[in-house]
Amino acid sequence: MVNEARQSIAMFLDYMRGEKWASGHTLANYSRDLVRLQKFCAERDLSSWRLLTNTDIRQYVAARHKSGIGAKSIQRELAAIRSFFRFLLKKQLVDQNPAQGVQAPKVSKKLPKTLDVDQVAGILNAKPDSVLEIRDLAMFELFYSSGLRLSELVMLDNADLSMSDGFLRVRHGKGGKQRQVPVGSKAIKAIQQWMAYRPDCESPALFVSARGARLGQRSVQLRLEKWCRKNGLAEQIHPHMLRHSFASHLLESSQDIRAVQELLGHADVSTTQIYTHLDFQHLANVYDKAHPRAKRSKID
Repeated sequence: MVNEARQSIAMFLDYMRGEKWASGHTLANYSRDLVRLQKFCAERDLSSWRLLTNTDIRQYVAARHKSGIGAKSIQRELAAIRSFFRFLLKKQLVDQNPAQGVQAPKVSKKLPKTLDVDQVAGILNAKPDSVLEIRDLAMFELFYSSGLRLSELVMLDNADLSMSDGFLRVRHGKGGKQRQVPVGSKAIKAIQQWMAYRPDCESPALFVSARGARLGQRSVQLRLEKWCRKNGLAEQIHPHMLRHSFASHLLESSQDIRAVQELLGHADVSTTQIYTHLDFQHLANVYDKAHPRAKRSKID
C-alpha cells in the first residue's frame, strides 16, 4: 500500500493547494494526519484505501484517544480524513467514505475566564501618563462598554462611532455580519480624550499608532499586558476577558440572554448560553457564602 498511499496523498495535497488554496499550515497538518492513518492501515495489513471500513476508522479514533490525544486534535484529524476520502471518491479510487458518520470524543466546554467588577475597575480607573496610554484606556473602556471582539475593535473607523448618539457600528463582525451596539458614557469620555491627541493622519482607523497606522491585534494584546503590569494586576489578562466580563456582568444584571446575544453578535443563542453557566456559578458562590446551612462537611 505504501506507494499507492504516498501517490494518493500527494495528489490530494496538490488538489488542496491548487484548487482549495489551503495554507502551508493546513497542508502540513493534513500530510501528518494522513501518513499516520497510512501507518495504522499498514499495521492491520490493509493493502488499499478501498479496504478501510467505518469500523477501522472508529478503532483508529479510539486508539488516538487512548494514547492521550485531545478531542479537538482528533476532530481535526477526522476532518482531514473525510476530506481525503471525498477526494478519492471523486477520483473513483474508493467506493465509500469510511470516516462518514464517525464522531470524535466530545470536547469539554471550558467556561470563558472573566473578571469581577473590582478587577475591571482596577484596569479602567487607573490614570494614563502618556498619549499612548490615553489611547489604550479608550480601547479598554470600549472593549468592556460594548463587548467587542479584538478583531472588531482594530477594524473600527472614526466614521463608525456616533458619540452624540452613543452608538457604534460594527462593520467587521464574525462571518461578515454587521451590528450596532451602544457605547457607555465612560467609554465616550475616554474616546473623546483620545481624539484630542489622535495624530492627524490619512488612516480612517479609530485607534492608530504614534505614526498614524492602524493598530494590529497583537499590538493591542501587548498594550493591555503592559497596562496591567504597570498597575499591579498580577493576573494575566487578555482583551477577550473584557468581552467575556461584559457578557457575564450584563447577563447577571439583566437576565436577558437574547439582548446579550445581539450585543455580542452571536449567530446562535446557544453560544451565548455559556454565560448562563457563569451566572449560575456566581449565584452558587453567593449561596455558599450567605446561606447558614449551605456549607457541607466532606464525608470520608
